[in-house]
Amino acid sequence: LTVSHAFHSPLMEPVLDDFRAVAQSLTYEQPQIPFVSTVTGDVVTDEPTTAAYWTEHIREPVRLTDALAHLPAATFLEIGPDAVLTALGPAVAEDAVFVPAQRRNREEVRELVSALGQLHTSGVRIDWAGYFAGTGVRRVEDLPTYAFRRTRYWLTPKEYAGGSRPGAGGGDVSEAGLWAPEHPLLGAAVPSPESDGVVFTGRLSRDSHPWLADHAVGGTTLYPGTGFVELALAAGAQTGFETLAEL
Repeated sequence: LTVSHAFHSPLMEPVLDDFRAVAQSLTYEQPQIPFVSTVTGDVVTDEPTTAAYWTEHIREPVRLTDALAHLPAATFLEIGPDAVLTALGPAVAEDAVFVPAQRRNREEVRELVSALGQLHTSGVRIDWAGYFAGTGVRRVEDLPTYAFRRTRYWLTPKEYAGGSRPGAGGGDVSEAGLWAPEHPLLGAAVPSPESDGVVFTGRLSRDSHPWLADHAVGGTTLYPGTGFVELALAAGAQTGFETLAEL
């Protein structure tokens, strides 16, 4: 929501009385399925049918971690206009799958079908007969198998001397029809077949670039913002564009 003050914080206190008055004018029904609250972090029954609960909801912090701990599900479907909790979920439930029903500024039907596909591949039983009812679509049996099924064909990059994993400059990129930029972090460049641009690629890891570990926020290693500026300037210099207008 576009608001002037942050929800779930003391900044909501000036509007609580007005919000409570509006909430009291609504009619509530008992939940028909188990309801896990991010206000209490636990299963609730009667609380969501009161104006006091929703008033507390906009003021108190979101206890997402506690709420997810009460849900045994391994797959979560986010019902909403964008993938908000889907982005937060993996940080508190690493082994779970989070699927958004919609994403902002994307075609709604395509996103919904994509969500169904993700749920299906995650083991959720989808009523496909109901979804395709009236379309004439039918199940095709006995399709031929795929010759390369369960066989790995990924190219294994060369390692640096000493056995460390490859970084930006591993291997001779000219063998793949690319050219190697003169830069420690840009490993290869190739003209884009779809435009007049050039695509630069490279690899970063704390093994090949130990200095990355020195830039951490909250215990998580982050690539410094000035590094992105430097990469953009280096790419521009090697393609004849020495001025960075926008990043």
